[in-house]
Amino acid sequence: MRKYAMLLCGLGLVTLVGMLAAVAPVGSQTPKRGGILTAMLAEDPPGLSIHESATISGVWPVAPCYSNLVIFDPFKPLETVDTIIPELAERWSWQDNYRNLVVFLKKNVRWHDGKPFTSKDVKYTFDVVREAPEAPAKLRLNPRKDWYANIEAIEAPETYTVIFRLKRPQPSLLLMLASGYSPVYPSHVPLADLRQRCVGTGPFKLKEYVRGQLVEMERNPDYFIPGRPYLDGIRYPIITERGTRLAALQAGRLDTSVPLEMTKLMAEGAKKNAPTLVVTLIGQNGSDNVVVNHKRAPFDNLTVRRAISYAMDRHAYVQGVRQNGAVIGAALMPKPYGAWGLLDKDLRTLPGYRGSEQDKAEARRLLASAGYGPGKPLRVELTTRAFAIYIDLASFVVDQLHQVAWRRWSSRSRRRSSSPRSPGATTRSAPTSRRPASTTPTASSSRITSAAPRGTTPTTAARRWTR
Repeated sequence: MRKYAMLLCGLGLVTLVGMLAAVAPVGSQTPKRGGILTAMLAEDPPGLSIHESATISGVWPVAPCYSNLVIFDPFKPLETVDTIIPELAERWSWQDNYRNLVVFLKKNVRWHDGKPFTSKDVKYTFDVVREAPEAPAKLRLNPRKDWYANIEAIEAPETYTVIFRLKRPQPSLLLMLASGYSPVYPSHVPLADLRQRCVGTGPFKLKEYVRGQLVEMERNPDYFIPGRPYLDGIRYPIITERGTRLAALQAGRLDTSVPLEMTKLMAEGAKKNAPTLVVTLIGQNGSDNVVVNHKRAPFDNLTVRRAISYAMDRHAYVQGVRQNGAVIGAALMPKPYGAWGLLDKDLRTLPGYRGSEQDKAEARRLLASAGYGPGKPLRVELTTRAFAIYIDLASFVVDQLHQVAWRRWSSRSRRRSSSPRSPGATTRSAPTSRRPASTTPTASSSRITSAAPRGTTPTTAARRWTR
C-alpha cells in the first residue's frame, strides 16, 4: 500500500488470537428455518458503505447484506488460497501466467431492489475502488485503493464474464477479492445512498438502522442460494460498555460476541458464569500496532522510530494485556493460526523481539544518540479511539515509552480511528492477511490518561451465522 506507507509507519506488536463466545447447543444439529440471531456492536458503525470503511464496526453488521465474487470458506479454520470458494462467481480461471483473471458470474442473481446483477456491477465496483480514470464515481474515503494498484484494466465483454487484466502476475489478487472488505456494489445506486442504506445481493436486507442503538437485518426471500438463509433476521444492538456487553452475553440477551475483545481470562470467566456458552478459539488475523507519522518530527528521524520499536516488549504485552490470547508476530499470523507468518524462534532473532532488557537498553541508546535527554524530553501525542480494548493497548504503550524516554506526553482518545496529527503517533489493531485497514473519519474527542486504537477483525464469524 504505497501511498499509505508514505504517511504512516507501523511498528507491529503482536498478532491476535480471538475468542468467539456464543450461546448454542453442543453438538451438530440439522439447520431449521426461523429465529432471530442477536449479535452486537461495540460502537456505532461509521456508515454502511464497506468500501469507505477501515474498521470492523463498518463490516460486521453490513456484510450479510452484500456478496463477494469469492469468499473464504467459513467452515475452514484457516483462510488461504486453498480455502477460497465462489460466491457471486460461478468459477474463475487464471490466464497468461496469473496476469489475467477471468471470472464467470452466476446468473439469475438480483439486487435487493429487484434489478439484475451483471458484470457491469463488478467492473463498476472495482474501477471505483482502484480510482480508474474512467470510473464513473468516487469514494469519499478509499482505504483500499492500493490493494488494486496492479490492475491495468477491468473488462466486461459479456453480461456474465469479467476480466481483470494485471500489470504483472499477482495470484494474491484472489485473496483480496475474498476479503470481507471487497463486496460488489450495485452500479445503479449512487455511492452517497449506500452510506445510509444497503442495496446488496446478500442473504439479508437492511430492516432498520437507529444510530447509536441498533442495526437490524431481515431475511432476503429472493437470495440466490435456494433455501437460504435459515435465519429470519439478525439484530445488532449497539452496546458501548465492555462490562455491559459481557453481562448481556452471560445473561443470554446476546447470542454471540465479536472475536475482538474476548481475552482468555474473560472467556473462562464467562464460561464459568454461563455454562451454556460455547467458546471457540480462532485466529483473529489482527495485529496490534504503533503507527507513527514519519513525515513530522520527531518520527521523521529513523533513529527515533527504531527506538520506539525497540521499546515495545511484545512478550510482556502478550502475557499482561492479552493474557496469552495472542502470539508474537510481525505482519502476518504464524502457524497454527495463520499460514505465512514467521515462527517465534525466527522472530526472537530480530531487533525488537529479542528480549526486554536487551531491546530497551538499545532504545535508550538510540534516543540519546538522537539528542533526547533530561534537557530535551521527547514529546509525543498518542491518539486512540474511545474504546476499552484500544485504551488497554494505549496504556501499555505509554508505560513502555515511559521506561525508555524522558516523560512529556499528550494523550487523547477519539471515537473513530484517524490519521495521527503531528507531531504524533497512534496505536491500533490492524488486520493482516485478510483485512488490511487504513483510516476512518474522526468524530468528537476527549482527554484521557493514555491513548491508542486497535481493532479490526475478519467477518468469518459473521458469515458462519448468515450462510
